[in-house]
Amino acid sequence: MTEGPRVLVVDDEAQIRRLLRVSLGAESLQVIEAASAAEALAAIGRDKPDLMILDLGLPDADGIELIPAIRALSALPIIVLSVRDDESGKVRALDAGADDYLTKPFGTAELLARIRTAMRHRLQSAGSAPVIDSGALRVDLTLRRVTLDGVELRLSRKEYAILAVLARHAGRVVTQPQLLREVWGKVHEEDTQYLRVYIGQLRQKLGDDAAAPRYILTEPGVGYRLKA
Repeated sequence: MTEGPRVLVVDDEAQIRRLLRVSLGAESLQVIEAASAAEALAAIGRDKPDLMILDLGLPDADGIELIPAIRALSALPIIVLSVRDDESGKVRALDAGADDYLTKPFGTAELLARIRTAMRHRLQSAGSAPVIDSGALRVDLTLRRVTLDGVELRLSRKEYAILAVLARHAGRVVTQPQLLREVWGKVHEEDTQYLRVYIGQLRQKLGDDAAAPRYILTEPGVGYRLKA
């Protein structure tokens, strides 16, 4: 199984973090924990989470005031999870840039549904379809799940990241520098050997033949394209 989306849980209550680590982990979500605003900002830069669950009552900052600082760093979906249930507080959080607001106590099933919805909406707003099909290959960008002939594939984080970039641009050429930049960062834009190795591994797991590819096509001297 491919590693699931990374969820940053920001809450100063250890019990809440533990509950979410267990319940979200059971759904193949990777949980990153932060107990303060400072830890949250550091985690965004370090771990590149796919979504944040944010408590408003943090020891070093008000969560609502933290949201604009997060938005300056990342467009990741933010779900506020708070004991505050007043309408004005919800409006302030949403106006500050949060994507959703859920009050404590909460149901795990509802939280998971809101996570899926927030990630799906973020993909759609970026112009990407949540699910991309290429023949027998299916890439679910919301759940970070890849199946071939209905069987789920186990991909490494880098392999999935490469395939996800190609899937978001299915049918179009993605240049080598663009792939390297999106997966490894700007400092690796010239490291094409990285890319060739991982493309080779990815093709092997897809049962794809580089000489007659069904899924990942090579555009010589330019980059790669996922067959639409």
